[in-house]
Amino acid sequence: MPPKAKFTRDEILEAAMHIAEENGIDAVTARELGNRLGSSARPVFTVFESMDEIRQAVVARAKALYGQYVADGLNCQPAFKGVGMAYIRFAMEHPKLFQLLFMTPPQDSRNVSGILPVIDDNYAKILQSVQEPYGLEREAAEKLYQHLWTYTHGIAAMFATGLCSLTARQMEERLTEVFQGLLFLERKRQSATENSKQQDRAEM
Repeated sequence: MPPKAKFTRDEILEAAMHIAEENGIDAVTARELGNRLGSSARPVFTVFESMDEIRQAVVARAKALYGQYVADGLNCQPAFKGVGMAYIRFAMEHPKLFQLLFMTPPQDSRNVSGILPVIDDNYAKILQSVQEPYGLEREAAEKLYQHLWTYTHGIAAMFATGLCSLTARQMEERLTEVFQGLLFLERKRQSATENSKQQDRAEM
């Protein structure tokens, strides 16, 4: 008969999350979990088969927590700026979890257009928040998203590593300026393309 679990799955994961929040995912070890729970490491493995399973569950919980931030951002107006601010706020309030989700090197090499859907489960919702309100084609919206993510990620990464101290107002102003500039350039490009097409039709 298997031994009775001393701790529940939620209790173990709660302890693992606290460790990851304080010292990063590499600090989530069997010994540290036991210390945090006031026990030996043995009871942990009556619930989980391995430390790898526990770390994967921590990643899943971190993603779920980040998803709540995204949901809050999407409820703002404009939604895309709200998401950008939420991304930065997550980095400010949960720096170690931000590093875990967004500053851990991927297993395979990708450019920004390929990595965004992989690292962010909310990619489709965020893309929609920039595509629909501004009447952009998907390709143009993805281009804007990639540019803005690069900029927003830079600010968030600086907060996550203690290198930034911008105020909320300063961040909002910067995100707005960058977005408006990119949107202006995209619409100018679209207008030039349409004018060129009209001129070609007129010459036919």
